[in-house]
Amino acid sequence: MKRTLLSALTVLVASAAIAPIAAAAEPASFNIQSARLEALDARTKNSVHKLRLDHLNNQSKAIEDIQATRLDALDARTKAVDNIQEARLDALDARTKNSVHKLRLEHLNNQSKAVEDIQAARLEALDARTKAVDNIQEARLDALDARTKSIR
Repeated sequence: MKRTLLSALTVLVASAAIAPIAAAAEPASFNIQSARLEALDARTKNSVHKLRLDHLNNQSKAIEDIQATRLDALDARTKAVDNIQEARLDALDARTKNSVHKLRLEHLNNQSKAVEDIQAARLEALDARTKAVDNIQEARLDALDARTKSIR
């Protein structure tokens, strides 16, 4: 234990004797190291700052590219939908025109048939009148003949 105590005391005395010399030599090397460290810190911070800016610029550009691509895709979809709607509208117009044309033809056919029916009915009525007039004239002639025969 004496030895340990003696060793410790020796180290303490040696440290106390060397400390002023070490302190005098340390500031110069410490200042140089500190300056180097600060310069390295500044370069690192500047480099990190540049890397962050580059990363943010790349992200912004990527986002712009993605948005442009999405917008192009949306425009293409919108155009496709417009084309499909236009084609459907054209088909509907064609069907409607065809349907209207058929309805008009049917209406004209019905009108023609109605006119023919009316003309046939008028012709029958005229035939009936003509026959009635013929019958009346025949009856008058018969009556006139009968009078003429009775007068003779």
